[in-house]
Amino acid sequence: MNTEEKMHLTNEKMLHIHELVTGENSEKPGNKKIKEPVTVGVDLGTSSIVLIVADADLNPIFAASKDADVVKDGLVVKYSEAVKIVRELKEKAEEALGITLTEASGAIPPGTIGNNRNAVGHVIEAADMEVVDIIDEPEAAAKAMNVTDGAVVDIGGGTTGISIFKKGKMVFSADEPTGGTQMTLVLSGALGIPISEGETRKRDEALKNQNFQIIRPVVEKMATITANFIKEYGKKVENVYLVGGATNFDEFEEVFSKIVSANILKPDFPEYVTPLGIALSNKSLLSEVC
Repeated sequence: MNTEEKMHLTNEKMLHIHELVTGENSEKPGNKKIKEPVTVGVDLGTSSIVLIVADADLNPIFAASKDADVVKDGLVVKYSEAVKIVRELKEKAEEALGITLTEASGAIPPGTIGNNRNAVGHVIEAADMEVVDIIDEPEAAAKAMNVTDGAVVDIGGGTTGISIFKKGKMVFSADEPTGGTQMTLVLSGALGIPISEGETRKRDEALKNQNFQIIRPVVEKMATITANFIKEYGKKVENVYLVGGATNFDEFEEVFSKIVSANILKPDFPEYVTPLGIALSNKSLLSEVC
């Protein structure tokens, strides 16, 4: 499967997940037999928490998202609230699917160690699910897009993380704390409005073009971070895949193309790529069906 075919398939999956999250999908999963075992991904993001369930064919069958501020710069800072939201999303999934979810995977920014890696697992366990795996966020995104060669750059609320792959193996990984939060701070400062209003404005579809002109320097910094990571890697990278909610601007690829010497690709609804990849990171399930 070539790059164009992979992107087309990714876009189809992302549209399906978007429809599940927004309720635009009229299909009632509870009315059809689910192909088990299912696999669950929990993405603790800076501005939202996403839970995705995939069936034994690795197709998403449930997705839900809830706004949250439980993570800052990739670190869990509001543990109890995180657990509460994950429980709510889990219960919503179980009601919709008519099954009990017993295990899930989570994700962290590249290079995260120690207490924060443990915290993500503890959140999942406190929501009454066994932890299957804790995976790097860009590595999860690569799984969702079936990327075997190239760089995946995951730009979330707090961080810009990169993982570079060669023949299906991750050969380089790095992370720097610049993400959507910095966009919000710049937007709020430029307009003289509270940070909470800046976050709301940043997500306003009608103001996207105006907002981007203000936050463009932040995106240029993200692109420079990416270019420096690739330089540190020391070898040519042909394709760079952009994912994460912070990339949800039409001009994002254009800015990266001017700074990063590679073919820049971004799927539709990039905010759902990493959560799907987390769900697909269940190694035991993958070995059974692949």
